[in-house]
Amino acid sequence: MKKILSTMIAVFAICIGNAQDITDGLRYSTDANSGTARFNALSGAFGALGGDFSAIGINPAGGAVFIKSAAAGTISGMDTDNSSTYFNGKTKSIDTDVNLNQAGAIFIIKKQSENSKLNKISVGFNYQTTQNYNNELFIKGSGNTSIGEFFRNQAEGVSLELLQLQSGESISDLYAYLGENEGTSAQNAFLGYQGFIIDPIDSEDPFNTQYYSNIVSGNFDQEYLILSEGGNNKFSINVAAQVNDKFYFGINLNTHTIDYQQRTLFYEDNSNEGSSIGQVIYENNLGVDGIGFSAQIGAIVKIKNNFRVGLSLESPTWYSISEEAAQYLETRSLGFNPELVTRIDPRVLNIYENYNLSTPGKVTASAAYIFGTQALISFDYSFKDFGSIDFDTFNYDSNDFNELNNSIEDTLKGASSFRLGGEYRINQLSLRAGLRYEESPYKKKETSGDLSGFSLGFGYNFGNYNLDLSYARAEQERKQQLYATGLTDSASIDSTLSTIALTFGFTF
Repeated sequence: MKKILSTMIAVFAICIGNAQDITDGLRYSTDANSGTARFNALSGAFGALGGDFSAIGINPAGGAVFIKSAAAGTISGMDTDNSSTYFNGKTKSIDTDVNLNQAGAIFIIKKQSENSKLNKISVGFNYQTTQNYNNELFIKGSGNTSIGEFFRNQAEGVSLELLQLQSGESISDLYAYLGENEGTSAQNAFLGYQGFIIDPIDSEDPFNTQYYSNIVSGNFDQEYLILSEGGNNKFSINVAAQVNDKFYFGINLNTHTIDYQQRTLFYEDNSNEGSSIGQVIYENNLGVDGIGFSAQIGAIVKIKNNFRVGLSLESPTWYSISEEAAQYLETRSLGFNPELVTRIDPRVLNIYENYNLSTPGKVTASAAYIFGTQALISFDYSFKDFGSIDFDTFNYDSNDFNELNNSIEDTLKGASSFRLGGEYRINQLSLRAGLRYEESPYKKKETSGDLSGFSLGFGYNFGNYNLDLSYARAEQERKQQLYATGLTDSASIDSTLSTIALTFGFTF
């Protein structure tokens, strides 16, 4: 696993209390509408069309629609624009990324006998980035709840003696011990206590479990920055067949890999009378690696020569995930000595216990009408039950994730997506466009709204090779909660994702 802080060489801790939440499950359950430039230009409405490498990822039967053996590769550029509103603050952040989004090859084996009902078999391989995690989100404004409430909430129920250094014990030693034996909340409580943000109600009682914040109520200038990178990639092995002239069948075996890094920086400043802490800098770093498996089956049927329908089923994706995290806290006093700085840098890499994650399967129904050799129109409908996301441990007797799984079931729901695309050909030139709409997975849409988008593109066929270009744009509104407890204020986020894709393909 790629280490999130290359200079971190100190203590390693196997933590018993990592902090997965609903957003983690959604992050690995949601696919971007990305792929080849032709696929993107039609907004992914390819379930009944086939004959495209990214279309195979929607309906495996599409592999048998290829007429000749072929190969293709796609480079895409993504621009993510986040506009945030947090109390009186409005900010904008932009992240741009270019990568190899898709690469694949397919081999066609035509029927050996004129009497055979099996017209052809295809065997294909395709690599595709199903989700790009490169993103930057900056939130700024004057809030009315301090980060001190987060640390106070984390400390409730934790004995004072667990937060105090013993003779000869270092910050790293105790932080690692808490990770191994008490979990993430105790580590957060330790940072808050050692950084003078919180103090015990009864400082003489080593078994004290109640705390107060040294940052009093008032106004707080706050900044919150999330930097993320990585991706979720899928490698598919596709086998498909055409029977007679009307029936196409296919199956995919998919392996998935997760590579995700996130850095979260929080800054708070206050001059409230009675506060002993004036400034807080709180940093969290997270690294995630995962590997998963899924399978798909699908069929396409020609109802008439010009009209075809498709149906595909995708199994849940079963992941094994490992995580590692590190933290840093810095505080500055307020009052007589504003330059007094306390830095709590444990230099401990928390290595969490691996866990299992099951993301929901998907069903897709499709229809397409082809107007001779000149034009086509295609429509896809998909459904995915996000309430079925399930976290589990390798210890099947454990109930560590029961509360989280129940919360997922109460918070998330099944969501539909609709994709419409069309293409018009003028000799070797193809003009394309599409529309896309995806329902929010949340029962309360104010948490995350529906997603809508459009796409445009064109392609040129040079004979044995083709060049395609597309532009796609999608917009969505959502809420970004700063922390799960204590400081639970949210910012309103308007996100716009723009993607340009360029595909070069050839037949052989």
